[in-house]
Amino acid sequence: MSARRASRGRRRRRWPLLGAAAAGAGLVFGILVATGTFDHAIRELTLPLRHEDVIRQQSRDKGVDAALIAAVIYSESKFVDQTSKAGARGLMQITPEAADFIEKRSGGTTFELADLADPELNIRYGTFLLAELLDRYDGDVAAALAAYNAGPGNADAWGGADLTLADIEFPETRAYVEEVLEKRAEYRRKYARELGYQRR
Repeated sequence: MSARRASRGRRRRRWPLLGAAAAGAGLVFGILVATGTFDHAIRELTLPLRHEDVIRQQSRDKGVDAALIAAVIYSESKFVDQTSKAGARGLMQITPEAADFIEKRSGGTTFELADLADPELNIRYGTFLLAELLDRYDGDVAAALAAYNAGPGNADAWGGADLTLADIEFPETRAYVEEVLEKRAEYRRKYARELGYQRR
């Protein structure tokens, strides 16, 4: 048998194997789509959600929209524990100064800075701060978010409870508020069950 004919025979034998592999991959993909696993995996990559039990609890305890909490965590840390250059820590990026304020306001006495790495405590403190800001600005979410990002002094200067997105002078803060509002709608839509909007 010539080398050319042998090579042709090997190629012919390879095609059925490739076809079987492609069919198998198609079957697996079909199962993933049919069971919702593929959608869940994509959703987790593009819009992650962790600690939903803590988010639901804090939402109930402090009267803050669960999707808003999730959206703030997404914008602050993408649900990854980290410390910023400014010293803000954890999932909701709480600064040491904010942590001291929250500790005093909430009646705590045992707080240590390292505790901000704990997801449960960080979400509790971040939600407490959101609740305080929402109360300060009569429930205006944009104003509360502007204050969460740039401080109440700046939010007050931009109009407080009456501010609009156009009033926010810092481009970074304006983009932050826009992103959180957009992600809040996505979290409410895509994670309705996990965040307690629908019965499980």
